[in-house]
Amino acid sequence: MAKTLQVGDKAPNFSMPSTEGDISLKDFKGSYLVLYFYPRDNTPGCTTEAKDFSSLIDAFDARNTKIVGVSRDSMTKHENFKTKQELKVILASDEAGNTTESYGTWVEKNMYGKTHMGVARETFLIDPAGKIIKLWKKVRVKGHAQEVLEAIPE
Repeated sequence: MAKTLQVGDKAPNFSMPSTEGDISLKDFKGSYLVLYFYPRDNTPGCTTEAKDFSSLIDAFDARNTKIVGVSRDSMTKHENFKTKQELKVILASDEAGNTTESYGTWVEKNMYGKTHMGVARETFLIDPAGKIIKLWKKVRVKGHAQEVLEAIPE
């Protein structure tokens, strides 16, 4: 089991295909990065979260901040989700699970008495030097994007 990341830790490196081509942590050096993990494309909570972040994209840009949503969905699903919902955020595909594992977001979930592995809804705010400066666990979608925006130093 991956260690639990804390504020102050160096963000684990990642490399994934995304709706903007292949990306890795170093691509965001010099800007803030909101790395948010979500269970699945085109589900109610995940759609709301992606649309909320997309609606605030200009405010995030004004604070030198990029937003990347990560799930284990395929790039095909991500492309369809982005187009269908007119999303402005980058969606990254972690089909192999390396990034969800290294960030500790691949967890055992319990639904209707059955356990299964899945992606926890968590958000990491990473500073321009690659350090985690804030994290949100067990995210409640309503108001989350605004809360993340307000956490970015001006």
